[in-house]
Amino acid sequence: MATVMITSGSITIEFGTWERIFTGRARHTIPLRAVRQAVTTDQPLRIPHGARKGLTVSGHTKIGVWGIYGGPRQLVSANRNLPGVHLLLDRASSGGEFDEVVLSIPDADRFVEALRAEAA
Repeated sequence: MATVMITSGSITIEFGTWERIFTGRARHTIPLRAVRQAVTTDQPLRIPHGARKGLTVSGHTKIGVWGIYGGPRQLVSANRNLPGVHLLLDRASSGGEFDEVVLSIPDADRFVEALRAEAA
């Protein structure tokens, strides 16, 4: 499960061992100014769509990068047993790699509230 922190004007996502394999990275940092919208979702597995490079365990887990041949490019680490956070990004401001991030984290509501407070 990914660990997410808000620090010094950015969001840092630390991926676990299995997530590192399928996302191709140990860490991803997003500047707060790049976040256009942050919402929670009870069904994070429904958000990723399109061609992917990563892991899908039907109805249980999605980890990797979605939208590799078109559509929004999404960095995903989602699990059916946890609530999700869906971040819509300004791709240019976020480093040009992703349009969206979908993560399952236990304290999704609190994270989104903290993110909104930090951005205000």
